[in-house]
Amino acid sequence: QVQLVESGGGLVQAGGSLRLSCAASGRTFGTEAWGWFRQAPGKEREFVAALSWTGRTYYTDSVKGRFTISRDNAKRTVYLQMNSLKPEDTTVYYCAAVRSTATMPPSHEGEYAYWGQGTQVTVSS
Repeated sequence: QVQLVESGGGLVQAGGSLRLSCAASGRTFGTEAWGWFRQAPGKEREFVAALSWTGRTYYTDSVKGRFTISRDNAKRTVYLQMNSLKPEDTTVYYCAAVRSTATMPPSHEGEYAYWGQGTQVTVSS
């Protein structure tokens, strides 16, 4: 079993930056795919970014060019660097992971086995 803990959320002005972290603990499988999702009240959970074990990344169009997903393998920590933040980025962000050796990282909520509790990101106008 893998446990994930997000951190790094907070309040930032529009145009600013935040870096979210997702630290994994517990049982390790050696290879994992990582994902970031977000969910606003009353809305479905939305895919944001994903990273395969090979380093291949995939982003939703609304964040492409602004957000970057990366991983420190030694620390088993995945990051989401968020630049040029917009008020519409305001919501709760969740990290996710699944044991995977696929070159294409999954982008659907149901494909991930492990989830963090979420961290709030608020972007003011």
